[in-house]
Amino acid sequence: MRSRRARTSLSLILFVLPAFALYLAFLAIPMIQGSYFSFTDWNGLNKTYGFVGISNFIEAIRDDTHFRTSILFTAKYVVVAVVLQNAVALLLALLIESRTRAKGFFRTIFFMPNMLSVIISTFMWVFVFSKVIPALSSYGALKFLNLSWLGDPTVSFWTIVIVSLWGGVGTLMLIYMAAIQGIPQHLKEAAIIDGAQPFHMLRYITLPLIVHALTICIFLTLNGSFKIYDLVYALTGGGPGRGTQVITMNILEEAYQGNLRFGYASAKAIILFLIIFVITMIQISVMKNREVEA
Repeated sequence: MRSRRARTSLSLILFVLPAFALYLAFLAIPMIQGSYFSFTDWNGLNKTYGFVGISNFIEAIRDDTHFRTSILFTAKYVVVAVVLQNAVALLLALLIESRTRAKGFFRTIFFMPNMLSVIISTFMWVFVFSKVIPALSSYGALKFLNLSWLGDPTVSFWTIVIVSLWGGVGTLMLIYMAAIQGIPQHLKEAAIIDGAQPFHMLRYITLPLIVHALTICIFLTLNGSFKIYDLVYALTGGGPGRGTQVITMNILEEAYQGNLRFGYASAKAIILFLIIFVITMIQISVMKNREVEA
């Protein structure tokens, strides 16, 4: 009996070991090294470097206006993206689940953008915003489209939001659909017999019973929105100027694009990690309490 348990334990360890090794090599060890270098003036090339204490963190928070601006822009994007992506995904899930036919077709259509590479799909959208929409705006009825979609910081923000919605709601929609399908049918039937209207069904039946899906989707969108890079880089490059520069772009610019301040960039990365960690812990705590209440 013991030998059988030992073999089972060994097989489980062997299955987990490759993933654990990859986690150590690409996440845990770099995180520890980055935490150490954040207290140094290392430039990423020299073998020698000096210990500077918390001066990198002080400079980033107190003196680096570009970093503060990128934090504010990212925070604005996170709020808008989290609300809109989850709202649109939930709405699509409710609409598709309310249909009796062609559910598979609509699931496929709305999930298809997730099957494309972010860079490839974003370059497609660059063509749309720089060529297609200006051509359409030449028609009288569509002159309201005559905007600087990629050249005006205010408009570019909403351009980024539109593209992120197009590519981000598919996965969330499937999660919400799975949660909606898990609601016991007898609860819906009882509510309908009692005369519940669609709004009351949504408020008192659907939403309370899919809080666990809301927790997962908000967690995913929070993390993804804070760490967004490739979409913004391919769409606007952080411009015009630094008008759409997110935190991740600011960090990589500090490390690679001429500055070569790897220690300072590591300090910024740690600040970003702490921001994400604190906000996600608060979000999970609040949502878990809602799950218990539901």
